[in-house]
Amino acid sequence: MAFEFSSFAAILPGLFAAALVNARLAAIIILIAIVGGTALTLLRTLKIVWLNRAIGVLISFIRGTPLLIQIFLCYYVLPAIGLDLSPEAAGVLAISLNSSIFITEMMRGGLESFDPGQIEAATALSLPRRAIWQTVILPQLFRRILPVLVNEMTIVVKGTALLSVITVVDVLRTAQQIASATYRPFETLAGAALVFLAMNLVVSLGGLAAEARLAARRI
Repeated sequence: MAFEFSSFAAILPGLFAAALVNARLAAIIILIAIVGGTALTLLRTLKIVWLNRAIGVLISFIRGTPLLIQIFLCYYVLPAIGLDLSPEAAGVLAISLNSSIFITEMMRGGLESFDPGQIEAATALSLPRRAIWQTVILPQLFRRILPVLVNEMTIVVKGTALLSVITVVDVLRTAQQIASATYRPFETLAGAALVFLAMNLVVSLGGLAAEARLAARRI
């Protein structure tokens, strides 16, 4: 079956409209993941043995299992224990938890390269722990991990495509519906790929702009 550019152009408006679902879910997930990853990082610095072990088990599980299985667990297993979530809510929960784990690992790596002298100086000034984190550690830490954080954002955007398997009507599911109706899977899947590429280009360019702005501030 030959590729038809007319069919390809005809399906793009519908796919870009469906992309608003992916963009909205990705924005929510990224926000939750940054907050969750930061919270986990703060908890790990408390050096509570049982808590760090529990977080370690969670990290091992998330890193060692496919994201798709985690989505299925949230959508199909949680209702069995009384937590009945909508497809979008289950998907947001699964991907947010997954991304939070990777963000806290990024932050842990960033903290290992942190100059302890700054923390010692802030402590000598009798700054409370909360103020030290808010004014000294976190601003520098986010600047250091910004490139890998942007990469994680692109992974989240692509990960939202997996939510089509739990009936979220996003770009991929819309493409599948169009392909079933038109018998043009080549054009529809190429269109879906183009839409995700466009979304991630926006994320990447936004990350580059943020890096350039932060670099200019340090000059």
